[in-house]
Amino acid sequence: MIGKLDLYRIFQIVSQYSSFSKASEELYMTQSAVSQSIAKLEQELGVTLFYRTPKGIILTNEGKVLEEHVKIALKRFELAEDDILNFTEMKTGELRIGVGDTISRYFLLPYLEQFYANYPGINLKILNGTTTEIVSYLKEGEADVGVCHLPVSDKQITVLPKKVIHDIFVCTPSYREKLPQAMTYETLLTHPLIVLEKEANSRVYVESFIEKKGLRLKPVFELGSYDLVLDFAKINLGISCVVREFSTHYLNDGSLVELKLDEEIPARHVGVIHLKNYPLSKAAQKFVDSIKL
Repeated sequence: MIGKLDLYRIFQIVSQYSSFSKASEELYMTQSAVSQSIAKLEQELGVTLFYRTPKGIILTNEGKVLEEHVKIALKRFELAEDDILNFTEMKTGELRIGVGDTISRYFLLPYLEQFYANYPGINLKILNGTTTEIVSYLKEGEADVGVCHLPVSDKQITVLPKKVIHDIFVCTPSYREKLPQAMTYETLLTHPLIVLEKEANSRVYVESFIEKKGLRLKPVFELGSYDLVLDFAKINLGISCVVREFSTHYLNDGSLVELKLDEEIPARHVGVIHLKNYPLSKAAQKFVDSIKL
């Protein structure tokens, strides 16, 4: 096994670039040496790992299986080396966090501030995206952890709920005067609705709840920014779907009011997610532990 580690490393680079020549440049080896190493590994394993085609090389099914395990194994070695070098004090390193604008602003900022104060040597890299994009960042190795709207249903992802949130509908006090005292979802859907774009996890959650009631959401405005959803409501363009916990400033100062409907949308969570098969670095684990439910 130990004798194959160099071969596995070469295999990983070749599969990453799908090219012997590019792998040889990365590894500072001759192309012939790289090719011979792959041939040796194939011989020892008794399988073909790559199809050689006129247009290049592609992984066989056996190669795809090996690649998945090799990536995890090499990542574990990298993390072990990092821990050995930095386990006493986190003086250097990087923490890559996938998160959306809304959660960054209304939930994550205090935790980022405290983490940076405690570990100024850790370089924080923020990757902006929707929940779906954040899951992709994790699977592609671009992010260590994600902070996003739940639910997330994926067998490869560990989900840690961290904050309970509630989806509500809001409008201005003057707009509320036009509405009936007792509000149903049927009545709500007859008014211009302001919501996030279709890819947003919170939009999907609310839409699913409404569809279970046999109704259909037909928004007038579909926006990419949570702040715009609030701002559109503030200028009387309609009724906005927002998160109560992220809208407290507007609710407290009275510029927006929450509509009381015949049934509340079930609560959900903001949570931290990460890959199950990849152990968290010490920096990532410290960050996850700092976010309390």
